[in-house]
Amino acid sequence: MAAPRPSSAPVQLARGVYQLRNLVAKPVYWWYERRLRRKVRTGGKLPQHLGLILDGNRRFAKAAGVQREIGYEFGIDKAHEVLQWCLELGIPAVTIWVLSTDNVKRDPAEVAHLMKLFDREARNLARDPRIHGNRVRVRAIGQHGGFPDHVLDALKELEQATASYQGMQLNIAVGYGGREEIVDAVKVYLQHQAEQGATLEQAAEGLGPDDISARTYTAGLPEVDFIIRTSGEIRMSGFMLWQSVYSEFYFCDVYWPGFRWVDFLRALRDYQGRKRRFGK
Repeated sequence: MAAPRPSSAPVQLARGVYQLRNLVAKPVYWWYERRLRRKVRTGGKLPQHLGLILDGNRRFAKAAGVQREIGYEFGIDKAHEVLQWCLELGIPAVTIWVLSTDNVKRDPAEVAHLMKLFDREARNLARDPRIHGNRVRVRAIGQHGGFPDHVLDALKELEQATASYQGMQLNIAVGYGGREEIVDAVKVYLQHQAEQGATLEQAAEGLGPDDISARTYTAGLPEVDFIIRTSGEIRMSGFMLWQSVYSEFYFCDVYWPGFRWVDFLRALRDYQGRKRRFGK
């Protein structure tokens, strides 16, 4: 495990209360979880590329009567936990959406706090034995032009530390928007065509879906086949617009920090029970 994350007394107290509640409930779910896990492992194909929209951190904090910042700390804890679940099940590629381009426009104090968390967690992941032991390649995808230098340095350190790995491919979508991704892909395509001496008319004539796919942030990975969103919101909010054309979706009422192993197994079991048609 990575070095313990520095936490204030309120965060430690909130974590303790939450862990105690989970400990009390664990015997109730133990048998059910074990049964579900066995069904998931033997029940069919797992997603090759899983998308996770980590929604509900602030509402979790409000419902628990704690500060908003504590909700984000719980959300980080849960992201580490779900990463471990994905490793245990052998899911090859995972993209988690932690900050949208719209989120960057929130209250500056809140955004500054989030940037500190991204800095801290990127550096922790760069040293996490699970990442190196499982040879997880981590990439930060999105638009990071307005990020502070210390955050950019931390994200670069994380990517460089895992660049040679061929295990799970973990994308952290931060400063990410689906429309922006498509625009960026078109820009890269046009720049490439201009470098080859093509006119604008020639570039437009030659543009096809494969040209966009090859220039998305997740180029080279399978298109996302299963997307889970927590918090009860039944919308995509622009997540992986290009890659999700044939995705299966699962919307879970629980807020992200409260997302349990049993919730994850239920989602995967639901996915395994679907017949995918790919538009046919």
